[in-house]
Amino acid sequence: MDQERIGGDGFAFEGNWRAYAPIAFTNLLLTIVTLGIYRFWATTRTRRYLWANTRFIDDRLEWTGTGKELFLGFLMVVVLIGIPFLFLQFGAQALVLQGHAGLASILTLAAFVTIFYMVGLARFRALRYRLSRTWWHGIRGGSDDQGFGYGISYMWKSAVGSLALGLMIPWSMMSLWNERWNKMSFGPHSFEAAGDHGPVFKRFLLFYLLPFIIIALVGVAAVWGGSGLRGMGSGGPTTGMVLAFMLVPLLAYILFGIITLAFYAKFFREAVEGLSLTGLNFHFHARTKDWFLLFLGDIALVIATLGIGSIFLQYRHWKFFVIHMGVTGEIYTDELTQSRTKVSRHGEGLLDALDVGAF
Repeated sequence: MDQERIGGDGFAFEGNWRAYAPIAFTNLLLTIVTLGIYRFWATTRTRRYLWANTRFIDDRLEWTGTGKELFLGFLMVVVLIGIPFLFLQFGAQALVLQGHAGLASILTLAAFVTIFYMVGLARFRALRYRLSRTWWHGIRGGSDDQGFGYGISYMWKSAVGSLALGLMIPWSMMSLWNERWNKMSFGPHSFEAAGDHGPVFKRFLLFYLLPFIIIALVGVAAVWGGSGLRGMGSGGPTTGMVLAFMLVPLLAYILFGIITLAFYAKFFREAVEGLSLTGLNFHFHARTKDWFLLFLGDIALVIATLGIGSIFLQYRHWKFFVIHMGVTGEIYTDELTQSRTKVSRHGEGLLDALDVGAF
């Protein structure tokens, strides 16, 4: 089997898609046969392969999580959150039908605030869970913080971020990143996160140019359609005008995606740049074109394989993450001792239910 070794800055990925393919196809088949229940164990098998083929300095990572943990986490969310919210939804509708619209609105608002809080809690706990199940040199990470305070921070910082037409969003995102990582540790050492939102802000301003670009595109489309109308009579130009105005939202959508990629590429570089662990400083080298090629490859893979290729997306994204990560500094492995943080007995139920990312 040929091995692929990439990167030389502390991180390296040594897997290849041919070795991963049997795992991916088996996961797909068993997930279909079990009507989706196997996906928790599929996630575990995938992570074990990806972690085992990721080298950090002089040793490989190890994923110690289990499918049972993820399944139990999902069941807990269904029982403790899913069912109560279902009753709440029907209860609000019943109150409206009985003429208690005000009380129904209060219940709906309370449900919205609760879900908002849980999104933040889910991100924190998912990161804590993944660190606690990631081993290196026999040492794991984790956090003793339960994340309840982070959930509150997520709410008010996200709300503040939306003020002033969203100009505070870069501050909100970076502040939450720093707060999340500053409560995590690996072995006896705590992470330190001091990402600066200032360099990200300039890239964020590109979003404010988009409306002006759309207006300009509409103007060009109108001129094009109008000139066609004058030149070709009353019947032919109509098609040209329709096509022109159909292209405007398509171009706007593509531009929005490119600006989002450009912003996130800068944000992630700055956030990782501010992350350190004892004597190690982390870096992320991917630029906008790298992210663009990643997602362009994802789209091409999914379309060319009629959707089956989506089973390789997690592999592609992990490989992208690892080969662009770097670390400088020194670490003394003989001084590493095992983490004493608590280890939860269940997995990413909230994250799975709310469909949000951990990082």
